[in-house]
Amino acid sequence: MAEGPGIGKYVVMQHPLKPWITVAVLALLGVAGCSDDPGAADGVVSFPDGGIAMDMADNPTSESVFEHHKSKSRDGLYVQRTITRAAARTFHLDPTFVAPIDGPTYAQPLFMAASENAPGGKDVLFIATEKNQVSALSAKDGAVVWQRKLGTPVPLAALPCGNIDPLGVTGTPIIDAATRTMYLDAMITPDGGPTKRHMIYALSIDDGKTRMGWPIDVNATATANGHPFVSEVQNQRGALSLMGGTLYIPYGGHGGDCASYFGWVVGIPTIQPGKVGAWATRAPRGGGIWAPGGLSSDGAHIYATTGNTFSATTWSDGEAVFRFGPGPTSSGQTADYFAPKNWKALDDGDVDLSGSGPILMTVAGSTPSQVVIALGKDGNVYLLNRQSLGGISDPMAMMHASSTEIINAAAAYTTPKGSYVVFKGQGVGCPAGNLIGVKIVAGSPPTLAPAFCADQHGDGSPMVSTTDGQAESVVWAVGSEKSERLYAFNGDTGEVLLNGGGAGDKMTFVRRFVTPIAAQGKVYVAGDDRIYAFVPR
Repeated sequence: MAEGPGIGKYVVMQHPLKPWITVAVLALLGVAGCSDDPGAADGVVSFPDGGIAMDMADNPTSESVFEHHKSKSRDGLYVQRTITRAAARTFHLDPTFVAPIDGPTYAQPLFMAASENAPGGKDVLFIATEKNQVSALSAKDGAVVWQRKLGTPVPLAALPCGNIDPLGVTGTPIIDAATRTMYLDAMITPDGGPTKRHMIYALSIDDGKTRMGWPIDVNATATANGHPFVSEVQNQRGALSLMGGTLYIPYGGHGGDCASYFGWVVGIPTIQPGKVGAWATRAPRGGGIWAPGGLSSDGAHIYATTGNTFSATTWSDGEAVFRFGPGPTSSGQTADYFAPKNWKALDDGDVDLSGSGPILMTVAGSTPSQVVIALGKDGNVYLLNRQSLGGISDPMAMMHASSTEIINAAAAYTTPKGSYVVFKGQGVGCPAGNLIGVKIVAGSPPTLAPAFCADQHGDGSPMVSTTDGQAESVVWAVGSEKSERLYAFNGDTGEVLLNGGGAGDKMTFVRRFVTPIAAQGKVYVAGDDRIYAFVPR
């Protein structure tokens, strides 16, 4: 066991494999796990992420959705035994599900199944909005389990630039089921605008109360490469990740690329939240980590993609895929980063690699089999060897797949017919389609080939359901900010299965890059001021 901080006259030992024992000991000692005091002192025992929670999150047969795209690899694969391709054709809005929330919503909903000890013994959805409202809702009918307002969000007029108004919670939170804790970043202003802070909260999933030792003020705690963290110029758009007892949060700039922002990965040990670690790009400015899917992880490393830098005459961490060790730490070795040889042209053209986050995948029959998939605003799909990213070099494989920018959270999956990555773009050779499927062809090394294109009628991010991990693959996407409808496609061919539904199946407003989730045979979509549920007939 690893020794934890003392509580009164006690010393609590964190069990490395069974963290629920730590929780039970704390309960027996009468230690409170929550506090509503935002100024609670650092160093108070907080609950760490546990192996059980992460294993559950990465188990595709688990109904619960504890993080963005369901797993730390960010592949967006859901196992739903009842959602066959035939069933997908019949999906429609559930009129009995009414789930009002407050505010614009970019974050993905999270879900905890009753069978996995959800609050109140019922299936529960969790969602956070730009008005800093965090809600737990019944997944059956949308009834409120609890709601919490974290603080006043920052109005757009108080920021140097941007395109989100107000700015509160943007990146998708993450849940550690073993300690029953949700982690998220909220942008707040205590005085209506002049003071702006990124605050990292740890909330009990049972009642929304703040865990002791939290929230953490990133402004006051994070420095890297000689840069102080300045909340006003940083945006937190990417999904959060947990690995080895540390919470990881990515940051980029605001829409418009104003002021001296950097790409940041901030690491907060969940049992000692006052001991904040950080990594930031070396660039004169820029290199933001802003993809909606955020950070991915293989359990030993954190992966991130960075955006364009400004006024960099030598490569300064922009336009890259990074593999970080715990902390986060960067070795600086070529095995731990990749940047295309034309990084300077990408920089100068504002053609980011960070429009989409890295996806981790294993391609059976290939050497190497463990790969990283990155996608660029240059329309390219990059395939990298996960064990040795290659430094400034040609990728292992590359394909120009889109004639327009690729900005979304892509999904990846394997069927009996092969392995695929699917994303929003503009298919080369199929101008009517803005959903693209690319096949990863097994080999030594693996290569890329066109698979299909389809039309999702908007700017949503896809996810994939299968009945057993591979069979009956269905790609789901939302016509965000355009048709405002749900679409489903055959994961092998792109054939349309659900073409937006009927007259009553239109949603009111869904923000760009939003991804649906699947749970208990349903599909849920977060929109402005409401969550929608779709069910089969």
